[in-house]
Amino acid sequence: MSGSKLWGGETDKAVANFPVSGEPIPASVAHWLGRIKAAAARVNADLGLLDADLAARIAAAADRIAAGEFDDQFPIDVFQTGSGTSSNMNANEVVASLAGEGVHPNDHVNMGQSSNDVFPSAVHLAALDRAVNELVPALAQLATSLENKAREFNNVVKSGRTHLMDAVPVTLGQEFAGYAAQARQGIARVQDALPRLGQIPLGGTAVGTGLNTHPEFAAKVRALLHADTGLPISAPADPFESQAARDGLVELSGALKVVAVSLTKIANDLRLMGSGPRAGLAEIFLPELQKGSSIMPGKVNPVIPEVVTQVAAQVIGNDTAITVGGMQGHFELNVFVPLMARNLLQSIALLTSAARLLAEKCVDGIEANREQCESYAELTLSAATALNPFIGYDKASEIVKTAAASGGSLRDAAREAGVAEDVLDEALDYHRMAKPHG
Repeated sequence: MSGSKLWGGETDKAVANFPVSGEPIPASVAHWLGRIKAAAARVNADLGLLDADLAARIAAAADRIAAGEFDDQFPIDVFQTGSGTSSNMNANEVVASLAGEGVHPNDHVNMGQSSNDVFPSAVHLAALDRAVNELVPALAQLATSLENKAREFNNVVKSGRTHLMDAVPVTLGQEFAGYAAQARQGIARVQDALPRLGQIPLGGTAVGTGLNTHPEFAAKVRALLHADTGLPISAPADPFESQAARDGLVELSGALKVVAVSLTKIANDLRLMGSGPRAGLAEIFLPELQKGSSIMPGKVNPVIPEVVTQVAAQVIGNDTAITVGGMQGHFELNVFVPLMARNLLQSIALLTSAARLLAEKCVDGIEANREQCESYAELTLSAATALNPFIGYDKASEIVKTAAASGGSLRDAAREAGVAEDVLDEALDYHRMAKPHG
């Protein structure tokens, strides 16, 4: 952090004009503005459009912004002019100040650029960077943790549940394998959106025509950025689509919403299975992380699943705002980009943290209550389904009613109804019932 003020008059005007939330643009967007400014200066020098000394000083200054040295020099509220013009001007002024004598914020730092193509490009690339390097690895860690538990619990048979009611037996491992698949599918959904997220409007300048930029500028800048980061950065499908619409941000947010839905299902199942320890299901033991009550001694709560479901709710709310923002592409420009940047990057950060916490502080430490699970498997009357091929649905239904009324076991009720012992041994094998195909 730099301490002293490096910005100029346009930044001061924006600070005065937008005292809204007290929250600046995401730091990662500022970093990517720096990356783009540095690459632009180098390309403009290579094209013979910018003095080599000026370009070198601009690039060096912008590299420092990209490295996060000057995050305190981006004070403008995130709720600002919808194109992000104020923050682009802010970046131009800070780079010019750092670059020294003779560097003009617009003529040199902003050469070949417009806020209308640079700011959304920075937002796309910040989201791309965080999704590739942070979110996907976190979801992969969660998936691996769930897969490990699926193998560990492979032979722990329990009652299945549909409509929250007893159903035919399953294994705890099968349930955890399903959760792992949800996490893997979430990764795939995020990755499916990344190629389009990486299509940036840079080079379109004001309205998509590329006025005041060299025809080779955008491709050369993209190549530098790709070489530096390895990210899938590419040209837009059409410059006017890329300039006027932020569909790539909306698409990624939609994938994040599905991940949030998946994590909610997983977290809710974990806290239901872990409910108790005496008056709940108590099928699993969740790690005990902290005291659960200021008044009830010994109480422990499922704090990590609760955090995960709160995060999911926020991500779903963010997606709604991003969807509305994506609808504001009027003619040649979308004017809700700062809002979309704020919400999308927050969603990525929240899901990254939530996935890692769920893996490390919850799933990795889960233990199965095998005795309780197996007792539920034996108690579920829906296991009578396995008798259908031997005695028919109607007679099996009568046996279920008898067992329910008496409180006795399904096997005892079936035996009293005259079902042969060898049939009971074959049909009411709960482990085989959970894995009928091996």
